Amino acid sequence: MFPRLRAQGPTVLIPLAWLLVGLAHLDVVTDRTVLIFHVVAAVLIAAFAVLSWDEMVTGVLRIWRDILLVGLLLTVGGIVGFLYSPLRVPFLTTTLLGWMAVPGVGLYYTGKHVPAGQRAYTAGAVLSVLGAAVYAGALFPPAETTLLAGIGLALVGQTVGIVQAVRQPDEPSG
Repeated sequence: MFPRLRAQGPTVLIPLAWLLVGLAHLDVVTDRTVLIFHVVAAVLIAAFAVLSWDEMVTGVLRIWRDILLVGLLLTVGGIVGFLYSPLRVPFLTTTLLGWMAVPGVGLYYTGKHVPAGQRAYTAGAVLSVLGAAVYAGALFPPAETTLLAGIGLALVGQTVGIVQAVRQPDEPSG
């Protein structure tokens, strides 16, 4: 059961995370809820990285191992932002933009090295990075609808990428 959960869990967790981000922007969920989600996400990312470390040594999986490590740092930065108010805005903004852009780079790399899913990975990369650009562009001055559009683009792009990865688990690790 655990290998299946480890393989398919991200197809639920990634869109759920972005949905939570959108709901937080709309003040539908509390900061405490988002903080708890960050803590749970950090634990899950660390556990996934440790349990998958030896499987992610070469090729495409290697870049995803690196992305997990960067993502763990981003997530811990988000936790710090929630707990230490002077760092709140820069840390949470960095966490959010990082989680949009960094997986986008990984999806692009994957698309270049895994021909079977090239279109899906490339589309996911473009949407994810475009989401980061739209979000960043909407920060000054803040434009809530455009911020939500950036979140939506990242949600769709990263979901497309992870669904492709789960659909074809035996892809070459080029």
